[in-house]
Amino acid sequence: MASKKVTVTLDEAQLRRIRGMVEAGTATSVSGFVQHAVSVALDDVAGWGALLAEALRETGGPLTGEERAWADEMLNAGTPGNRPAA
Repeated sequence: MASKKVTVTLDEAQLRRIRGMVEAGTATSVSGFVQHAVSVALDDVAGWGALLAEALRETGGPLTGEERAWADEMLNAGTPGNRPAA
């Protein structure tokens, strides 16, 4: 598979941890670690997409606009800045 060099910005603490893993021999290189992490994330997204598609098939299809608005409201209810004033 062909590879392409890109620039990725990481949090300094994350980069220190990755470099520590490389030094300890638990990761081949920073690039290798990032490539593996991206691969895992892509598989995860695909898996969740398949799971969601199956759940939608079993429950009657995609959410209606009203259902989506309700879900968005519920999911954002606990987000700081979105909580109602006490």
